[in-house]
Amino acid sequence: MSKVVLITGATSGMGKLTASYLASNGYVVYAGTRNKDNLESDNKNINYIYLDVTKTDSIKIAVNTIIQKEGKIDVLVNNAGYGLLATVEEGTDEEMFNQFDVNVFGLIKTTREVLPYMRKAKQGVIINISSFLGKMGLPLLAHYNASKYAVEGIVDSLRFEVAPFNIRVHSIQSGLFGTNFVKNGLVANTQTTSENSAYKDLVAHFVPIVAKAINEGPNPQPIADAIKNIIEDENSDIFIPVGVEAQTFVPLRKELSDKDFEQKIKDTFGI
Repeated sequence: MSKVVLITGATSGMGKLTASYLASNGYVVYAGTRNKDNLESDNKNINYIYLDVTKTDSIKIAVNTIIQKEGKIDVLVNNAGYGLLATVEEGTDEEMFNQFDVNVFGLIKTTREVLPYMRKAKQGVIINISSFLGKMGLPLLAHYNASKYAVEGIVDSLRFEVAPFNIRVHSIQSGLFGTNFVKNGLVANTQTTSENSAYKDLVAHFVPIVAKAINEGPNPQPIADAIKNIIEDENSDIFIPVGVEAQTFVPLRKELSDKDFEQKIKDTFGI
């Protein structure tokens, strides 16, 4: 019987590519979307389902619908997320809450809803799409960094809780890939990006670097490959860096002292 996979945030970027890739490899995929008006699919193995990770009821209904139709959820891919571009000084209460509501609280709530079924089945795989920025900081991205640090911490703890039930939990620490993240996945604080911001020189220098790296980045197929490999390999690593930035900086973070690593970041990005 085909494995059933639920992917949050699956209508664009990495999520969309992963949904298509897994479906083409025989998985039954439920692709979570916030758009209630776009639930049609021309692929018999992809089922679009309304799921907004900020709305607890929508998570419950989506999971219950899948269980009623399939009887199980074998794999959960927590992919939904976005990045807030703001300084700590200028970020608003609403912005910082929204960042964590999607990237952290939504991930916890979706995981919480799926776990009873995986626990009862005594099997399951949970894959969280994290970032190399869950292991290091960059300016203007403190809120996003903090949310991804939180995801890494969740993985560390959750693995202990669910291991007795044969449930695996993993993190993919993604680098920068060529997706529509800058257009659809990045929200900028208006004060930070204004001409009267005290940080305007930093913004003018750093934002084009990040935007260029994403807009001209490689195809995110390696993310989809990594997800498939984790599902199919019970001995997969816990944290898997994917992409140039992740494979460069994550190991360096372990090798260098805190001060030396910070200097490496300054030298690399001209900060």
